[in-house]
Amino acid sequence: MYEVVKDIGEERVTELLHRLRKGKIAVIGDVALDMYWRADMRKSELSRETPHFPLPIVEEWMSPGAAGNVATNIAALKPEKLFLLSIIGKDWRGDLFIKEVEKRGIITDFLIRSDERVTNAYCKPLRRGFSDVEYEDPRIDFENFRLITQKEEDELIKLLEKVAKEIDVLCVVDQMRFGCITPRVREKIENFSREGLTVIVDSRERIGYFTDVILKPNDIEMFKAMGIEKDPQKLSIEELLEFAEKFSIQKRSDVCVTLGARGAIYVEKDTSKKYYVPTVNLTPPLDVCGAGDTFLSIFSLVLGTGGKKVEAVFMGNLAASVVVKKIGTTGVATVEEIMDNYKKHWATS
Repeated sequence: MYEVVKDIGEERVTELLHRLRKGKIAVIGDVALDMYWRADMRKSELSRETPHFPLPIVEEWMSPGAAGNVATNIAALKPEKLFLLSIIGKDWRGDLFIKEVEKRGIITDFLIRSDERVTNAYCKPLRRGFSDVEYEDPRIDFENFRLITQKEEDELIKLLEKVAKEIDVLCVVDQMRFGCITPRVREKIENFSREGLTVIVDSRERIGYFTDVILKPNDIEMFKAMGIEKDPQKLSIEELLEFAEKFSIQKRSDVCVTLGARGAIYVEKDTSKKYYVPTVNLTPPLDVCGAGDTFLSIFSLVLGTGGKKVEAVFMGNLAASVVVKKIGTTGVATVEEIMDNYKKHWATS
């Protein structure tokens, strides 16, 4: 059996949003610099040196990506304390990342600058011609291809131990193949959770490596971690909850699984309670880029400020349904936007 939670009420939504300002949260994980270059191909002229038409860049903008985007989403909710812990390079991309993070009001004191690392970056050329159709060329990626050093690992753990004393919730973003969430760092994170700190983990490839935390995979990531070769979109909510319960038992962890347009499910490890929290149907166009980061951000902050687990899931859906309507950008959801969205789609349904 499971409980379906379609709404928690306007009064409770208002109260939870108000509490967010008391939040004390840290984000630890892999950051990146997202760079966008918009090219107007109507301005392109055949090169005299090569048989190519260059990309005439008419607009450029940047934003923090990966764990940086999670921190950006949290910053938009204006918590009392927000720390970002990661390792970046002493390169021009690192300089730009620092600038973009500070622009959003995020403290950079806990970012480690390394001579031996490059700052991860995703550079995205966007082409447009005579029509309004725009498409993205193959990305230009800057990424590390070696593990962090023991010195860098020791410094990151030391910073985490310092920050853990000042927060109520820790949000972990484990994204890169050679990122900063090493086995030693992961063990330290799990120990903090066992000692009572609320820890939420989002990991693209290694969600199955964590135990004794709150796991937040999407359905595909959970199936991959469990070695299940099925299409989760073709399964019922009941079937997905059964798999989530098995995953929860295996990892001794609460499990929150996001299901895209279907919403999310949650399994509590201690009580075996299971919840399905649907989201509203939205009309296209929709852009799901960054919606998972938005969900993770408010989900973590609600838990860190005393909200119930199922309420955190509901608020995650509510915030994510704001950003999917922001086309062509990895957006954030402000408190005002979240409240307006609730009144528009939930309070009237």
